[in-house]
Order: sequence, then C-alpha cells, then structure tokens
Amino acid sequence: MDSMDAGPPDVVPKGTEATDLGAADLGAADVGAAGVGATGVGGAGAAPKDVDGRQHMQIGEVAARTELSLRTIRHYEEAGLVLPSARSQGGFRLYTDRDVDRLMVIRRMKPLGFTLEEMRDLLDATDRLDGDGDLSDAERAVLLDRVRGFETAAGRKIDDLRVRLSRAEEFAGTLRSRLRQAEAAPS
Repeated sequence: MDSMDAGPPDVVPKGTEATDLGAADLGAADVGAAGVGATGVGGAGAAPKDVDGRQHMQIGEVAARTELSLRTIRHYEEAGLVLPSARSQGGFRLYTDRDVDRLMVIRRMKPLGFTLEEMRDLLDATDRLDGDGDLSDAERAVLLDRVRGFETAAGRKIDDLRVRLSRAEEFAGTLRSRLRQAEAAPS
C-alpha cells in the first residue's frame, strides 16, 4: 500500500520528532502523485486535520492559497520566516491559517524589495504585538514605531514602483508610435 493511500496521518506537534520517518518519506512527504502537495492532510480533496482545536493543511493547499511555489515555501521555512506548526508522523508539513497569514505578509513584502531580515523583523514585531505576553507601554510603543517604519518604507517603495511603471509605460508607448510610423511609411 502506498503511504499516500494510508489515510490521514497522525500529527506530531512542532518541536517533536516522528519516530517512523524513513529517509524516503522525508523527500516525498509533501509531494503527491502529480508533483504537487495534496490538499488537506488525507490527500487530494480531504479536509484539513483538526489538531488541538486548530485546522492544519499540507503544503500543497498552502501553496494554492498563497500562490507561492512549494520550493518558495520551503525556502522561507529554511530562512526561519515561517515554520510549519506541526508535522505528521509521515513527515508532512502541516500549517495553520496563522502560518498562511505570515506567508501572505512575506508575499506582499517581496515585490517591494524588502530583505529576508526586514521580513523577519516585521514578523517578530507583529508577533510580539499580537502575542498573549504582557508588554510594557514602552515596549509596545517601540514595536508600534517599528511597524510604522515598515508602513512608511512600504509607501516609499510603492511610490518608486509607480514612477518605474510610468516610465515603462512611456517606453512601451514610444515603441508603439515608432512601429505605427514604420508600418505607415511607404516601402
């Protein structure tokens, strides 16, 4: 029986190791028969697995929801930006909606040219602001200033992109005009 047909795997919380992982399981655990991660924990079309009151989904569903490739999601995991909330005993990466939200922040920062370190810094600040831990007024003010700094930087980067887009549109317009002139000229 193929391990993909075995039904929903049991979940191993993040930070613990599955004892039954073989070397072959680690490389193929996230990839279904078509080379794309299966939707849900039980394979294509399965609902996400509820663990500790939280819904978990496999990397393929996360990729579909975020429009990021499996390779990109794994890269962000290796960089420590988004770690799977759990792993199944079969080695499947399992993510929550919160993990997907983090990936969406990263996806939105990337085209603006933010570095991985800047992404990590913003995620750390928002995690601390959203966390259950008690923050002093001073700590909260510092974190809010960090987030405001990112908001300001994003605004500047968007303005720069608008200027670049305008220049690119002017260039394309120039090419269209030249083509029309060349096509209208007698041979």
